[in-house]
Amino acid sequence: MDTFYKNDRGSFLFIDTAGIRRKSRVDDRIEKFSVLRAAMAVERADVCLIMIDALTGVTEQDTKVAGMAHEAGKASIIVVNKWDALEKDEKTMDRMREAVRRDLAFMDYAPILFISALTGQRVERLFELICYVNEQSNLRIATGMLNSVLADAVARVQPPSDKGKRLKVFYMTQAGVKPPHFIVFCNDASLFHFSYRRYLENQIRAVFGLEGTPIRMSIRERDKKEQE
Repeated sequence: MDTFYKNDRGSFLFIDTAGIRRKSRVDDRIEKFSVLRAAMAVERADVCLIMIDALTGVTEQDTKVAGMAHEAGKASIIVVNKWDALEKDEKTMDRMREAVRRDLAFMDYAPILFISALTGQRVERLFELICYVNEQSNLRIATGMLNSVLADAVARVQPPSDKGKRLKVFYMTQAGVKPPHFIVFCNDASLFHFSYRRYLENQIRAVFGLEGTPIRMSIRERDKKEQE
């Protein structure tokens, strides 16, 4: 069901995902249909709100929807709802945040917001975050600034090597947005280990933010003639 909402921050169309239930509760056809509907809702969205029930924590359904949003490259916010219904002490929020980060570790870039749709607690902050992560997902970074960060990152941590051959990282450019997509040119793509890719991603985030959005990074080899 689609719901239109307008406030001083703009116009918003909320698209509800179909419920994805455990196979023991529904037959395969209904589950496949609900998964398809959820995927279509994610595809239509600019920003995905991963709604977590504070009373139950992260469920299998939450993980599936979050995974769809992540794979689709969507800006996302993890929203813990029904915060008013939970008995709390001074460490409850920290414990919940740690649990969410553990269960949705692949979405560590997404901000977590604790709200109550019933009482309106922090709902205004939600609209602020929606606008913010959408802007982050559309952020374009000048090539010169990117390569300044790249040069500093390579100087800090030397690229990996294998059998006497060391990775050389030449330059980086941004290819697109929603999500931000960066292309890194190097001498040998096989030497570009996941850990170094992750390191460069973290350096980009440390300088430019990009909170709430996944990052795509493509590795390309420069022609041998260009490397000479």
